[in-house]
Formats: sequence, structure tokens, C-alpha cells
Amino acid sequence: MIKRLSFALFYTLMVFEFLTGQSDAHAAETKKTDLIEHLEPAFWWVGMHHPELQILVHGDNLGLTRPQIQYPGISVKSVERTDNPNYLFINLSIAKNTEAGRFDIQFFAENRLLTSFQYQLKSRKANSAKREGFGSKDVIYLITPDRFANGDPNNDSITTLKEQQNRNKVGGRHGGDLQGILANLDYIEDMGFTQIWTMPIMLNDMPNYSYHGYSTTDYYQVDPRFGSNALYAELSQRAAKRGIGIIQDVILNHIGSEHWWMNDKPSQDWINNDGKFSPTSHRREALHDPHAVESDVTGFNDGWFVPTMPDLNQKNPLLANYLIQNSIWWIEYANLSGLRVDTYSYSDMAFLSDWTKRVMLEYPNLNIVGEEWSVNPAIVSFWQQGSERHSDYQSWLPSVMDFPTQANLIKALTGLETWSTGLLKLYETLTNDFLYGDPYNLVVFADNHDMSRIYSQLNENEALFKMAMTYILTTRGIPQVFYGTEVLMANRGTDDHGVIRSDFPGGWQGDKVNAFTRVGLTKSQLEIQTLFKTLLNWRKTSSAITEGKLKHYAPQNGVYVYFRYTQKQTVMVILNKNDKSMELSLGRFSEMLGNAKQGTDILRKTEVALTDKVKLESMSATILELR
Repeated sequence: MIKRLSFALFYTLMVFEFLTGQSDAHAAETKKTDLIEHLEPAFWWVGMHHPELQILVHGDNLGLTRPQIQYPGISVKSVERTDNPNYLFINLSIAKNTEAGRFDIQFFAENRLLTSFQYQLKSRKANSAKREGFGSKDVIYLITPDRFANGDPNNDSITTLKEQQNRNKVGGRHGGDLQGILANLDYIEDMGFTQIWTMPIMLNDMPNYSYHGYSTTDYYQVDPRFGSNALYAELSQRAAKRGIGIIQDVILNHIGSEHWWMNDKPSQDWINNDGKFSPTSHRREALHDPHAVESDVTGFNDGWFVPTMPDLNQKNPLLANYLIQNSIWWIEYANLSGLRVDTYSYSDMAFLSDWTKRVMLEYPNLNIVGEEWSVNPAIVSFWQQGSERHSDYQSWLPSVMDFPTQANLIKALTGLETWSTGLLKLYETLTNDFLYGDPYNLVVFADNHDMSRIYSQLNENEALFKMAMTYILTTRGIPQVFYGTEVLMANRGTDDHGVIRSDFPGGWQGDKVNAFTRVGLTKSQLEIQTLFKTLLNWRKTSSAITEGKLKHYAPQNGVYVYFRYTQKQTVMVILNKNDKSMELSLGRFSEMLGNAKQGTDILRKTEVALTDKVKLESMSATILELR
């Protein structure tokens, strides 16, 4: 069969040469990469932990060709073909001492050179493998790139792409971009944020609702409406000089229906459910249910989110390896400090284990956080490395998003104070930390891009808002703050995601309100922005918050007290939910107070005597640095 199809390709080339009147040699020269529609990854690095590289090649009948490489230290280990003759997967072995350089990948049909591609192996940056990922010392700033700041109006609309800018459309593209983030690094640094997590920035060439980025149509190209690959790398480089890391949002579960794969799938089993829409059940519990039937498991894992998001079949080893290499490629290329993985548990479980293992072996100190949207800590903790679990499943995932804390934060602050409700919900959440391999490496948040803003969830009650954010920024874990939270952005009366992800004030020329310069902000907005700046920058100096352990006391009478501590420092945090000021007796907390006689109130910048009682304002949060 291969020989017969190879002859067909050979005949096609002969017809081309006859029609153009070119000689064999000249045709091969001028047609260098014309036959290759995609070759990914387009370059790689020497000195990687994993000594093998798989290159995907796509083009008319290229799967029928024979690749050849001549370069010291490089050998073609094997070639894999699928049921689609337009794809070829080349498995290279890269010797440990291979030097960086360029070489041609030549493609032959019979003994005739059809085309070639000049490949490059680059040198890695110094200590690339030892890079430090984000951690509890950091505060993550979550940005929707299309809605943060428009730094380059020239890329607002790209005529070759399907959706153009329309800032008047809630779900449309508004023009924010990477240049807008670059232009406002001063603000991000000054506020005290140390990591930037952007919603996906890869190409999303979808006809509608493409701004959010979760319908990838090219895994190796930044959407030109956001900028370019080079600009993304520049953002990372310039942010790093300010002590700010870049976290990339990764989608392993699905692609956009306009991805180029969908026009010519690499294999029949590349997309789940035979490439036809079949909705996921969203029943993640089936993965853990001892009574589950297999159809419930596959109904969750293999189902699609929506018809425009084809669900990837990571059981296909070629696809699995493609996704693994893509993540490593971006970490190395853009010098990332971590990854956030969208809809983590929806992908194949065995693949997730392989994916995390490969990435973490390449970058042992990196951090990766997976999104498992469940309020059940037993289900969330399952995915974190080191957790005790009900099976022998091996997870290499360092961190997970702490959805149980987010849900119970809202219940704690909006619920009545009874023996089983109110602040007790925060206490109960932390009592489940025994389930996690490392509760101090969880990402904690009051809201994110997929839910109503915290200010709206708390019914625009500023006192409760301050308590919520104080908790998120001082409890165990790695805090994440959604852009605009620091200026009380809200979504009153609607849960439309386009409204939740509204434009950051001041990000567009002509905005009357500018949160970057503080022009036009209300008194409340100014107060909250100042609160964030104070708390975030103090947090950097506090070993107790960034490195310390946590001890807490069961809430009593509407007051919840917890301590963060190291050998060098102890911090006492008090949440008072009572609508009246009160005095809190300190005798109960003697174990943690120790010999401390005084404390500095971080938020009010006053000194507090720790003798008998502490005065608490109504509906307030207090942070005391003990001495």
C-alpha cells in the first residue's frame, strides 16, 4: 500500500515538473518548503532532560515520504505514520553532547528529494532547567488580555482572521493585548503583584466569542491580535527584571473547531466521539466513584464542552506527545515560571500523569496548578502530588486551584453566625488540609474569570470584601487576584462572562476613569486600591505569611483568629464579623502569642498592646505583626 501511494506522489511531482518546465534539481530547490504546510515544533533545544524529540510534519502525502537527517548527534530513531497520508511523525534521538546548530530534514519519495526543511537546535538559557516556579511567596495577578489594556491599536483587527474588534459587544474582542500588559508593568510591580497569569494567548481564529482564548486554533502561535511569539517572550523577559513571573494558561482537553487539524485530522481517533459533538456529563465524581460504570467515566472524559470545542483524545500517543512537547516548548521559549492547566480532570488520567511527569522532570522546581472545579476537597486533593488517594494513581501535579476555600469563603461571610454556619465554614475548610499532599502549595482565590466577581458575590458590601481579600492574602497557599478586584470591579445584575471580564478602567485611550493613574476613581476605589498596595507589599516582607505554617482557633461569637508563623516572625489575623465593635480577650490565644507584648497593626499602621484585650472594629479584618 505504501509503495503504491508513494508512486502516486512521485507521479504528481513529475506532472508538476512537466507543466512548469523545470528540471528535477531546480524543482527540488525552488519547492523547498512549499509541500510542508506544518512542521511542529519548528525548533528545539540541546541539553534537554528527555533525549528524544517527535516532529509532526503535515503536507500533501508527506506521510508517504522518507525523512533523512545528517547532523552529528542526531539520528532518526523511527518514523510513525497514521491512517492519514498527509502526516508524518519523525522520532529523533538527540545525543547528550549534541551541539546547537542547523540541519536539513530532507524528505524523499523513492530516491527523489521532494522538499526539505532547515531545522534548528538552540542552546538553552543558563540554569533553564533549575528555574524557580511560582510559590507561596507570590501573589498572582490574573489578566484577561483582551480586556486589560490596549497597548497597540494597530492589531485590534486582523483582516485575515475571522473576528474583528467590536468594543461595543460584550462578548466581542475589545483590543487589549500583550503590549498593554507590557506598558503597565510599572503598575503591576508597584501594586505588589509578583506573577502574571494571563488567560490563553494562543491563536483563536474563531468567528465569534474568541477573545477569551480557550478555543485554540494553533498551539504554536500567539494570536496576532495580542501580539507575537517574540512579544510574549519580551514580556516575560522584561517582567522578570522586575521580579515578576509569567504563568501560561494551558488547554490540554480541547481545541477550537477552527483549528487546522479539523480540516485534515492527523488520524481518525484524534478527536473523541469520532470527531462528532457529544456533550460531557461534567460528572467528575465518576473518576472516583467505587460504584461507577465505565460509561459514566467516558461520558465525563470523552465528552465535549460545546460544539465549537472538539475534545482531544489524549489516549492517542502521538497527540499525547505533541501536547507534552508543546508545553515544554513554551516554558523554554518564553522562560515561564509556571503553568495553569484548564479543565484539568477532563483529560485522560493516564495522559495527565505522563504529561506532568515529563514537564516536572524537565523543570524540577517549576510549579503547575490544575483546575479541578469541585468544592469537595477529597476530589480536588486527589490530583495533587503527595496526596493520599483511593487508588495507586501517580500524580506529579504540584498544585491545584482551591475551589473549596473559595466557595466556603462566600458562605462564611454571607451566612448567619450559628453553631454550624458563618465563619465556621473557613475553619472547616482548613481542617480538611490533611487530604492534600501540600496545602501550602494550593492556589487560593476569592474569584476568577469564570465566576461573578467577589465584590458582587458579597453584595457589594465593602466591609465583607475587605475581610475576604485579607483572608485570601494571609491564609496558607498562593493568592490569586483577578484584575480589577483592586478597584472594586463588579458585575451587578448579571453573570455574563463578558461583563465579569469588563475592560480595566484606563486601559483604553480616552477612558474617563484610569485605575493606573487613579484619575476618576471613587473614594471607595481609592481606599481599596491603597489597601491592596499596602497589603501586597507588606506581604513580601513577611516570612510568616510567605513561608510560615498556620494555626487557627475555632470561631467563637463571630470572630475567627488564625496565626501564621516562622521561628523569626508571628502574625495574628482576626476576622470580626460582628456589626458592632468589641473587645477580644487574648487569654485563649496564649499558646500562639507566647511572650509577645505588642503588635503592629499592618492595615491601620498603629501599635497595639497585647496585654489583656484587643479592640476590634465592627465587620473588620485585623493583621497584627507580633513583637
